[in-house]
Amino acid sequence: MAAQIVQELTRDEAVIRSELVAVRNHAVTLDLTTGPHTFATTSRIEFSAAEGASTFVDFLGEAVLSIDLNGVALDPADHFDGSRVSLPDLAVNNVVLIAAVGRYMNTGEGVHRFVDPADGETYLYTQFEVADSRRAFPVFEQPDLKAAFEFTITAPAQWQVLSNEPTPEPSVHDADTGSATWTFSPTPPISSYLAAFAAAPYEVVRDEVSTRAGVIPLAVLCRRSLREHLDADNIFDITKRGFAFLEDMFDREFPFTKYDQLFAPEYNMGAMENVGLVTIAEMYVFRSAVPQSLVERRALTVLHELAHMWFGDLVTMRWWDDLWLNESFAEWASTTAQAEATRWDTAWTTFSLAEKTSAYIADQLSSTHPIASDARNWSDVENNFDHITYAKGASVLKQLVAYVGREPFVAGLRAYFARHAWGNTTLADLLRELETTSGRDLSVWSQLWLQTAGVGTMRPTLDIQDGVITSATIRQSAPADHPTLRPHRMGVGCYELREGVLRRTSYVELDVDGPTTAVAELVGVARPDLVLLNDDDLAYTKIRLDDVSLATVLTRPVALQESLPRALVTAALWDMTRDAEMSAADFIDFMLTVLTIEVDSTAIKVALEQIGVGLTMYLAPERRDAVQARVADGFRDLMGRAAPGSDAQLQYTRAFAKVAVEPADVARISALLDGSDPLEGLAIDTDMRWVLLTALSSNGEVDAQRIEQEVRRDATATGAERAAGALAARPTPQAKLEAWASAFDGDTLANQTLVAVATGFTQVHDRELLAPFVERFHDGVLAMWQSRTFAVASGLATRMYPLALADRELSDATTIWLRDNTDAPDGLRRIMAGHRDKVDRALRAQGNDSGRQ
Repeated sequence: MAAQIVQELTRDEAVIRSELVAVRNHAVTLDLTTGPHTFATTSRIEFSAAEGASTFVDFLGEAVLSIDLNGVALDPADHFDGSRVSLPDLAVNNVVLIAAVGRYMNTGEGVHRFVDPADGETYLYTQFEVADSRRAFPVFEQPDLKAAFEFTITAPAQWQVLSNEPTPEPSVHDADTGSATWTFSPTPPISSYLAAFAAAPYEVVRDEVSTRAGVIPLAVLCRRSLREHLDADNIFDITKRGFAFLEDMFDREFPFTKYDQLFAPEYNMGAMENVGLVTIAEMYVFRSAVPQSLVERRALTVLHELAHMWFGDLVTMRWWDDLWLNESFAEWASTTAQAEATRWDTAWTTFSLAEKTSAYIADQLSSTHPIASDARNWSDVENNFDHITYAKGASVLKQLVAYVGREPFVAGLRAYFARHAWGNTTLADLLRELETTSGRDLSVWSQLWLQTAGVGTMRPTLDIQDGVITSATIRQSAPADHPTLRPHRMGVGCYELREGVLRRTSYVELDVDGPTTAVAELVGVARPDLVLLNDDDLAYTKIRLDDVSLATVLTRPVALQESLPRALVTAALWDMTRDAEMSAADFIDFMLTVLTIEVDSTAIKVALEQIGVGLTMYLAPERRDAVQARVADGFRDLMGRAAPGSDAQLQYTRAFAKVAVEPADVARISALLDGSDPLEGLAIDTDMRWVLLTALSSNGEVDAQRIEQEVRRDATATGAERAAGALAARPTPQAKLEAWASAFDGDTLANQTLVAVATGFTQVHDRELLAPFVERFHDGVLAMWQSRTFAVASGLATRMYPLALADRELSDATTIWLRDNTDAPDGLRRIMAGHRDKVDRALRAQGNDSGRQ
């Protein structure tokens, strides 16, 4: 075989290939019994082409053994370069048979292989987005070359074997080897990244749902060792609610034959919308008490992947430029379903707190990009698979719904599905249907919102005479590097303070466009205590408060009782802190007070995260110790005041453990762990034990032997990951060096173990422990990137950067790296530029905080 050259498919090549080739059927034969490192894989592809033309099939594996094109044998030495199988002199109708050897992965890409330390069982599953179906079998790897996939899989006879179609009875049994062979029915035309299979001794729980298409079988699966923790009834309940809601909204039946949801070990993402075989991260199988925010997030994930069965699977993007639309639509549809069909009726508040906040942060980095980004190749797609794609895209799609109206939007969706079922589309196809149903010209809207980057800011300007508003204006501004002013559909709420509570007394909804927009409806209204722009959170924009409104909320942190307006106000204050307009210490003190009344689980989670970032990054160095002591006191107090066994108690205990550094606080953590001073209602379960033990480790209170003792108590994959993180958290130069060597320099750890090590590595109370790794990181990050897959490399480049230092030396080192590595891969340069941006923002915030002592 020739030396391996891993080539990327470009968009231009994909256009040429799709004009040349039409795929009818793709039969995949797999033998998963051949060994622990590789598997046998064969593709038989029937396709038409222009006579006499040439093309190629994608494959990334151990070897290609044979190639037969229309009965003619082609030498793999001449026709396989390591990532492409070249096919010359094509006929009008063609059949190619390619026999190959695939490699199992431990990176969460391609065919992932996991051995459960709890019982020694092997588990296999696939993850193909963006371009990793080529790791499993030779394939035309692009979304608009849909095919009917037909899987034949040989595996141990006692395993569950699954694919996109219902699992048949095994057709072949081999008593000598203990294996069996399953032959699945062909799928409808689907893209290769949506094809999937899994094989292992998974535990399965079955159910069914009545739909417009008839009764659809349902299944939920997980590893044997997790079965006792699998609350399948809850998953089925959310799934059935989603089926009813989405079929009704889309006015179209579920398009496939069954719906399995498999909880997969060592999974990189939240979930993946494989046709009929959704894979979901195992973090959603709760083996211990978890915050309700995570339970709510699991429900959203279930609904998100179900929405993809229509938008993404039935109708699929032509090329990856429109990946954002797939994900944004699923976010909008799933959040709508969650708010209207489940007990989480405040799902849009959660969206504002979690999704929009992350979008605003990403959109203010130099690495931001338009929602509809230019995906020239697979690397561009991977680089843009981020908070802009998901969170900003979904925020803008929500605004589009408000802009055209809910009913016209849904009517446009229905027309879109009817016209393009089983096909491939572009954004223009959807906008055409929405323009027809709404009567709105969306060409300018699309250009301004989807083809430009950055986030604007809205400020109210009020003229007051004798306590009455005489003029009201919304002023829109944009950053100099992204100066676009965009049209918004926006609500404006007026709140009066009554008996210590801010209550909304009036609400105006209007179109805001250009640098200034008058709000005529407010003229003649008595000056409210709070004027809240973007009330109801329709628009995608940062907001500021006028002076009176700002004074109202700062002096009365607990006056806003409703979750959404409180979330909007706290988001505005967080923006001000990040933009060096508000002291980090003042923000932290404000949020500690807000938390005394907060009951929303996601709001608590986000507030704790923001306090943590403020404490680590935005405080003036000379104030950190004093403010950290206040934070620890606050968390300990909140932990003690929370209702026994409550979500709040759980979250505050975890947060307290992270910031505990004073001897009395560390002793409190130790007493919780050993049971000598319990907290009423707090379950010291398996996961809480690791939280507490890792906190003690980061304070130097436990050694490797104690951590090993704990992992023997929790002899599971999760236990091994937690132990790796606890070891990396030890506050010694040697422990940090060992963590660095195993994760950044080594190449044997599985993906989720790498995450655990990186998390423990950066968990420090003494920042100087990270100082020696500034040079190590910048000297080694390019070589690391070039030797790992994208998922692993991007994770390490992101997580092991010593961000907690947040000082001028770190910023300068990264600036020099960017200057000296102009030819480094775009994905790595974007991560590095983002790091520098975060450090520089932190330095500005620290300067502002220092000036407000």
